[in-house]
Amino acid sequence: MDPAVLREDMVDGLEHGMDVAESVALAMRTVPRHEFVENAPYQNRNGDFEGSTVLSPANVARLLSALSAEPEEDVLVVGAGVGYTAALLAEIVGETHVHAVDIDRTLVYEARSNLQSADASAVLVDCRDGAEGLPEYAPFDRILVEAASLGPPERLVSQLASDGRLVLPMGGPKQTLVSVDDAGEVVEKHGPVALEPLLVEGEQRGGLARNRTMREDAELDSDETGYFAPTGWEQEWIDWDERLSGRRRRYER
Repeated sequence: MDPAVLREDMVDGLEHGMDVAESVALAMRTVPRHEFVENAPYQNRNGDFEGSTVLSPANVARLLSALSAEPEEDVLVVGAGVGYTAALLAEIVGETHVHAVDIDRTLVYEARSNLQSADASAVLVDCRDGAEGLPEYAPFDRILVEAASLGPPERLVSQLASDGRLVLPMGGPKQTLVSVDDAGEVVEKHGPVALEPLLVEGEQRGGLARNRTMREDAELDSDETGYFAPTGWEQEWIDWDERLSGRRRRYER
């Protein structure tokens, strides 16, 4: 079937089930998602690329509708992924106004390639720690974080223009999509959401989990291990050798 027809059907389905900003709907009808997602690109479901989650069209529509970007506003996307969100923003604000970063170099290369295939090669994509933002190109009118954080990263807030908006999923296991102003205050809530956590340097594939290794996660033997474990990533480094000594004795019985 003609991809243009599939895009129309995809957006019609989204608009039937949720509120989608007019500019976002128009961009989604225009940008060829099959240049970014190989498997069932116009089905409303999350995908996977190299172990990274590719957000469903509905999730992308929610994020961009909350962002409320206007033509010629400068936008930073934290978590470039495969480049689809950046391409939609390029359609809304203009290619040269869109900047994207990702901590995973493989994803940076993939996003660049996909954007070029979709005739949006003027979008800047760089390999960076997303929490650090892209200060060389600040300030930004809009910053979108496609990953969860307990609070607004200070460096990102500092890169907002006056009256700028930072949109991100905020919270632990239970997240809320929020808009944050240039003072770091939550000014609007957009409902529950569930995205992967924001990674920092060292947490790329093959690296350490935040503040501990995967082995230590297993030894902790928590009901809620990994990124959102109760005594993990939001704290300073913990001496797990001491904390886990009682558990090791239990294992040695």
